[in-house]
Amino acid sequence: MTPTPHRTRDLTAIAIASLFPLAMAMIYFVILDEPAGDENPAVRIAYVSSKVVQFLFPALFVFWFERQAIRFAWPTWRGLPMAIGFATIVAVAMVCLYQFVLRDMPAFAVTAPEMIWHRLTQFKQTTPAAYVGMGVFICCVHSLGEEYYWRWFVFGWLRRHVSMWSAIVLSSLGFMAHHVVIVCVYFPNDIITLALPFSLGVAVGGGVWAWIYARSESLYAPWLSHCLIDVAIMAIGYVMLERYW
Repeated sequence: MTPTPHRTRDLTAIAIASLFPLAMAMIYFVILDEPAGDENPAVRIAYVSSKVVQFLFPALFVFWFERQAIRFAWPTWRGLPMAIGFATIVAVAMVCLYQFVLRDMPAFAVTAPEMIWHRLTQFKQTTPAAYVGMGVFICCVHSLGEEYYWRWFVFGWLRRHVSMWSAIVLSSLGFMAHHVVIVCVYFPNDIITLALPFSLGVAVGGGVWAWIYARSESLYAPWLSHCLIDVAIMAIGYVMLERYW
């Protein structure tokens, strides 16, 4: 942890960064939701706009105040074995849990597929090709954006002012917060039994990726791990939607 004289400035920026995705998830997943399930341009505009603002904020903040901190690092092997190992364990566990335990539960057989299809309709992504294209974007591009946002900026700047473990916990709770909204939307009747455990799982994953980032001093390892786990999630989602295709 390297102390800096800009504690109030940095912590204010971190608080904004931590709460903004939560606020926007509430807007485009709850407030702007179209109950009839029709295509909803307002949702798409809110989602795209929020992501642009979200991913620009850290870069603009650092460029304005500490542009020397912006630098490109070439890929290395540092952290990749533990990142791939963690992702493999989680992905296999998720697939097995879905296939052998959760698949026939009403929440996974009926409610969640209906909710996912409802969202895909509003985003105008209702063909297998559109879903796969969206999945590639989420797994490869969006996961990189989240690692840069949550690990490089939120976790990285927190480490300047608090201990590493405090930074891991705080950044992971921030990472979890907007996912709580999402999983509650998909599992509205199973908040305690499914949405809460899944949300805590997101926090644990964020904590592991922050730890890997700290150990490897590179975003490539947590990004690859994040990407592989997202692939498993999107694959499960595809299977859940098989009756809609």
